[in-house]
Amino acid sequence: MHTDKIIAKKDGAIGRITFNNPERRNAISLEMWQAMPVILDDMAADDAIRVIVVNGAGGKAFASGADISQFEKQRSSKDAIAAYGATVTKACTALSTVEKPTIAMIEGYCIGGGLLVALCCDMRIASEDSRFGIPAARLGLGYKFDSVRPLVDLVGPTYAKEILFTARQFDADEARQMGLVNRVLPGAALAGYVDDYAATIAANAPLTLLAVKKTIGEVLKDPDARDLALCQALTDACFDSADYTEGRRAFMEKRKPNFTGR
Repeated sequence: MHTDKIIAKKDGAIGRITFNNPERRNAISLEMWQAMPVILDDMAADDAIRVIVVNGAGGKAFASGADISQFEKQRSSKDAIAAYGATVTKACTALSTVEKPTIAMIEGYCIGGGLLVALCCDMRIASEDSRFGIPAARLGLGYKFDSVRPLVDLVGPTYAKEILFTARQFDADEARQMGLVNRVLPGAALAGYVDDYAATIAANAPLTLLAVKKTIGEVLKDPDARDLALCQALTDACFDSADYTEGRRAFMEKRKPNFTGR
């Protein structure tokens, strides 16, 4: 990593990734995009980390989008645009495919590239004052298939068109109605709620969580691209695991299970 604009922290079973550019409403610079796969690879390799939470510093923004101040230098030619796009794709792919549950904790602005990051997470929990939008149509930007599909998969084509056609900002209630976020909380309650939610998930069986995440990912693919054998293998791994034995015993003994991911 070569930037202090993104912070990685391991907090027990929770990995935390924080966009740390509050003076620019956590606009995501090229260096921040580059750092994300490095951080995610490290957290993916750490068996102690069961859940990853992504948020923005300062309480005013999750991320206000890509850092437009860099566009003249980083996105002003065909080659530069291609290189920048590849970096963003690598970061988003790392987030969307990491084999652990991910939660976007959203306060304030979640715009453009910031919303793209949130879409790559498994769940989005937002504060009441959050704002969402993709202003590409106001900037003349094009959104690639791989950037549009997660939005369509989540909210459907009609809402996706509304978000992209209007380029306007939507409040938290509208986002919830569209299915863009899972939960909306008062700002003061958000961090505690997300911590409790993450702890609940972290206490569950890792192999089951992996099987669920991978299987849902296959469901979202085109039918001829689905790996049903993988889904079956992941299910079989759950039933063959020591965690399955532990889960049964804990249920019968009326105690909390102690899952190890094996």
